[in-house]
Amino acid sequence: MIIPVILSGGSGSRLWPVSREHYPKQFLKLNSDTHSLLQETVLRLQGLPDCREPLIVCNEQHRFLVAEQLNSLGVPPARILLEKEGRNTAPALALAAMAALEVEDDPQLLVMPADHVIERPEAFLAAVSDGFSMVASGSLVTFGIQPATANTGYGYIRKGAPQGAGFSVSAFVEKPDAERAQQYLESGDYLWNSGIFLFRARQYLAELAEHAADILQSCETAYHNRSEDLDFLRVDNAAFGECRSDSIDYAVMERTRHAAVIPMDPGWNDIGAWDSLHDLKAKHANAEGNAIQGDVLLHASRNNFVRSESRLVAAVGVNNLIIVETDDAVLVADRDHAQDTKQIVNVLKSRKRSECHSHQRVYRPWGHYRTMVISDGFQVKEIVVNPGHTLSLQMHHHRAEHWVIVQGTARVTQGQGNDDTLNSFLLSEDESTYISLGTVHRLENPGKIPLRLIEVQTGSYLGEDDIVRFDDVYGRVETLVAGVDANA
Repeated sequence: MIIPVILSGGSGSRLWPVSREHYPKQFLKLNSDTHSLLQETVLRLQGLPDCREPLIVCNEQHRFLVAEQLNSLGVPPARILLEKEGRNTAPALALAAMAALEVEDDPQLLVMPADHVIERPEAFLAAVSDGFSMVASGSLVTFGIQPATANTGYGYIRKGAPQGAGFSVSAFVEKPDAERAQQYLESGDYLWNSGIFLFRARQYLAELAEHAADILQSCETAYHNRSEDLDFLRVDNAAFGECRSDSIDYAVMERTRHAAVIPMDPGWNDIGAWDSLHDLKAKHANAEGNAIQGDVLLHASRNNFVRSESRLVAAVGVNNLIIVETDDAVLVADRDHAQDTKQIVNVLKSRKRSECHSHQRVYRPWGHYRTMVISDGFQVKEIVVNPGHTLSLQMHHHRAEHWVIVQGTARVTQGQGNDDTLNSFLLSEDESTYISLGTVHRLENPGKIPLRLIEVQTGSYLGEDDIVRFDDVYGRVETLVAGVDANA
């Protein structure tokens, strides 16, 4: 029996400004117009025999994004494991192995990052099938990618002696400089490290006990003190926060005597930065080598990647550039320096700029909102509530709100006291209501289509943390009555 473990952590900072901390690359439609990278990862499991529902490991603030994206595929997860703070892959997989052992006695775990592109899933599944016999003989299998170029953005695996369908692992190698990467490519002895693994749950925990016992102990404590909420499994934050951060490569694979690698060539790309996406889209480039997405107009320009999300982007006489536009930021970078985009994100963080973690469109469990205008004393938002969803019963100390319905039907609840004194009524398109300061209220979408409304806020303070929740179907009451914005 196989339990897929999908690692959905990380912020994708090298893909800023499209990827943000609160909505990172695995939730974006970077390779497809129909599915996010996470959804593509789930869908490529189709056709794998004896495969159970996936087990997802993600950051706590992304839990509703994961649940919604899997729900839209009609794929129920085996578990969604929540980390308040990521501790790298070795601890994450320890928690996943413990959770998997509650589903099956000793399942094989197929470990996949959620942010990879695989263009030929059939080749990937064939390589996974080759790994079953090696796992049965006691190997911890990783999958290496046949290198096509002397890429300096990937780690490498040096092949050892032939073993089953693959090879023993001679060494894991850090990202090389350009000269060494060329040597690796020419030797034929090296593979790109894909970060994809196949092994039995109990063997991984045994290897962790031998080579990184402190990690295992912290994870056992965190998992033992877990709590469950809806489809989510929360490990103990205090115990997990004390766990040493380490990757599976360092903690286990470089130390074990049982590491094996299977080469594969399934059209793999980890979309690590904008130059990777340019390479992926190069086959769709025009005669001048330009790969474009969105409303883009180029003249006398060659070998560029240009993406527009909210307006026309025009460029004249430019070459070898990355140009990415969103509704609140624009990135212009030389393609050879695409990996350095992370440095811009670090500066934004140090200056406490919101552009590093949020888009103007902010996603919530019930839908999303977009800030359209913000000024002293007022702001205007577009709010979209998904069918059948409801916001919390809440109140604001410093602002009033005026709602105008532009699509769908809203059920509005409001009043000054407890549930016994609240009034509920329906609003249709072109109708409106006013929520005065201090009024208890709730917004619901009882219909079959998305509810869209324009919200005008007025008041002395318009921060998202001016909210007191009295009831919430998403379990956010306790944190927010304490005055913390935990809307994620």
